[in-house]
Amino acid sequence: MRDLQHFDVSGALLDWYDRHAREMPWRVGPAARAAGTRPDPYRVWLSEVMLQQTTVAAVRDYFHRFTTRWPTVAALAAAPDEAVMGEWAGLGYYARARNLLKCARAVSEEHGGQFPDSYEGLIALPGIGPYTAAAIAAIAFDRAETVLDGNVERVMARLHDVQEPLPGVKPVLKEHAAAITPAKRPGDHAQAVMDLGATICTPRTPACGICPLRPPCLARQRGTAADLPHKSPKKPKPIRHGHVYLAQHSDGGWLMERRPDKGLLGGMLGWPGSDWSEAPEPSPPFEAQWRELPAEVRHTFTHFHLILRIHTAPLEVDTAPEGLVIIDKHAFRPSDLPTVMRKAFDLWRGQ
Repeated sequence: MRDLQHFDVSGALLDWYDRHAREMPWRVGPAARAAGTRPDPYRVWLSEVMLQQTTVAAVRDYFHRFTTRWPTVAALAAAPDEAVMGEWAGLGYYARARNLLKCARAVSEEHGGQFPDSYEGLIALPGIGPYTAAAIAAIAFDRAETVLDGNVERVMARLHDVQEPLPGVKPVLKEHAAAITPAKRPGDHAQAVMDLGATICTPRTPACGICPLRPPCLARQRGTAADLPHKSPKKPKPIRHGHVYLAQHSDGGWLMERRPDKGLLGGMLGWPGSDWSEAPEPSPPFEAQWRELPAEVRHTFTHFHLILRIHTAPLEVDTAPEGLVIIDKHAFRPSDLPTVMRKAFDLWRGQ
């Protein structure tokens, strides 16, 4: 057995990555990178934002559509908000989409369309936190920054047999990751650790027999690898309820509201409705014989489950009630709605 002090962890990772790097539409592989091809910071940034709380498999199609429609950060910065939100629908966490636009516009307007090439410059941009700043700095600009995502946390926890639970132990895991971050090829190194966690050091049944870090891995030596990392127990998500009201004019227009910029689904169009709580009061946008549909929307957000009751009535006026808007049938695109609102529309259409 080899101990960590005498094992070249980064060297072993890079040798393994040179042979087994995953092919991804936003990645410049190790061979191309060695030949002088540089990653596009825009594509690196876009992929990292999309990959937060989402899998690589789920992101591929979204990434292809985004980069086909908006191939540069300047093109994205000039895009209408509704178009970007519509393409984002299904990825969830709509605050990320709002911050995506804010960041793209900041890069275009304040940095001449070029991403800053340092951690400090990147983290100053809207919507870019410590992980994303480190990932872009390392992968796009080869800065020796420590990248810590769930895959890296798992590799570090097993490599060092860290028994303390997440999320409290994150600083310790980051120290371990920083200790092996090399000055040479830090971008490839960061992607190598993430690839190792995604393909070899997996959450369940890790393939220790073919792992390049098998010799010094303390968890493998002690038989604890499959149990790590430990996590503090999560509290069950509460269930909230709400009412939404779908009203269509005889000319095909829809009565809608634009949600406040801050909060869930901020700045997006949706159906007027009640608050979301344990026992919300019905709050129709105007007096009418509202009919409740026999189906209900069920949707899960980060911190709670939501059940929406759907009410429908004809819209018989040409002027929207205060605070609401009428969207012309030619401008209404269900695909532009956030997922929870599109579910309500789909149930209405099904009825």
